[in-house]
Amino acid sequence: MALRGVDLRLASGEVYALLGPNGAGKTTLIRVLATLEPPSAGRVLIGSADVCGRPAEVRRLIGVVLHQSLLYGDLTAEESLLLYARLHDLDDPRARVREALEEVGLGGRAADLVRTLSRGMRQRLALARAMLHRPRVLLLDEPFSGLDSWGAGYLQRVAEQQVQAGGTVLLTTHDPEQALQVGDRLGILSGGRICLEVRARGVEPSALRRLYTEATGGRCA
Repeated sequence: MALRGVDLRLASGEVYALLGPNGAGKTTLIRVLATLEPPSAGRVLIGSADVCGRPAEVRRLIGVVLHQSLLYGDLTAEESLLLYARLHDLDDPRARVREALEEVGLGGRAADLVRTLSRGMRQRLALARAMLHRPRVLLLDEPFSGLDSWGAGYLQRVAEQQVQAGGTVLLTTHDPEQALQVGDRLGILSGGRICLEVRARGVEPSALRRLYTEATGGRCA
């Protein structure tokens, strides 16, 4: 069993950072929220839309970045985003795609095949894909993995803009310091359960590392 009784409510205008080691259930939770993996029990709502009962509506509300980029290597960067823009039925998809490429610093690489881009550039392109339709909820699974310093700064700006617009961000990480940098509220997932939640404000990195070590050592599971 990957997740056991996870009870989580996220608010508009909030960045929630979910900490946990490999195997804690972080990716499974993101996949359930993203309608990619149905839960065997329980209920999941994004806004008022049920993930299992109204998945198409949920997909219009969310942007997702997973370990896999969900991009096709033999398409160009521009073609990749155009595909998703049309799936989301965006008005003037070419203009939105050009704008998105500029936002992630890839305006000059629009004609390059995805497979020729560096890992960091592919991760930036995946972020652009997730943000194309300006979703209300961003689901980011280990989004800092493989990002260069420019991309990491862009990701932090995206999170801030999402909050300012009244949106919500849920990101997973195994790095307590990254969680403190971007999160308003932090949760620690251990053994498939959220065993501890804290507000980021006022928490010292050393204290969070200690709590994380205790939780992931099995004391909260």
